[in-house]
Amino acid sequence: MYKRVRLKDTVEVPPRHLGDVTPERVKRLLQDKLEGRMDEDVGSVVSVVNVHDIGEGTVLPNRPGVYYEAEFDAITYDPDMQEVVDGIVVEVVEFGAFIGIGPVDGLLHVSQISDEYLAYDGENQQLASTESNQTLAVDDEVRARIVTKSIDERNPRDSKIGLTAKQPGLGKHGWLEAKRQQSEASAEGN
Repeated sequence: MYKRVRLKDTVEVPPRHLGDVTPERVKRLLQDKLEGRMDEDVGSVVSVVNVHDIGEGTVLPNRPGVYYEAEFDAITYDPDMQEVVDGIVVEVVEFGAFIGIGPVDGLLHVSQISDEYLAYDGENQQLASTESNQTLAVDDEVRARIVTKSIDERNPRDSKIGLTAKQPGLGKHGWLEAKRQQSEASAEGN
């Protein structure tokens, strides 16, 4: 879920910019420092949007810059447990598919995609059903539910988000549309 939050953080202003400690300069420094970083409390910082207050500068021994505490607004993405998300398949591997959801990827394990058995087709970079013509490939749109979440602040790429698409209303968008059309056709036939 995307959120706008008010945060505080300290930013180092290098000596060459000490004559220009403006909200715009501090915003750029905060963007360089924070955007793309994961935090367990607020999620992934997508963008620093507005600096409200810049505190007094502090000089630290043996450090060339001056440190300022700033209060600012940021747009963050923090996936909530049980949240239903739409995403795009960014990679297909033998054990499942990685789904891009906002600024992070979640894993849709092969056992959580469908009730049908899906075999890995490495040549075509897809998972294919042995029972029907269903396939899941890169760039397919998927609706899934977040079922596990483990955020690693030090190594954001090691954060893990687990997804499922085995519940009603979840799955590849094409499968959902085909099922809806099939339901409408059978309802008209009765």
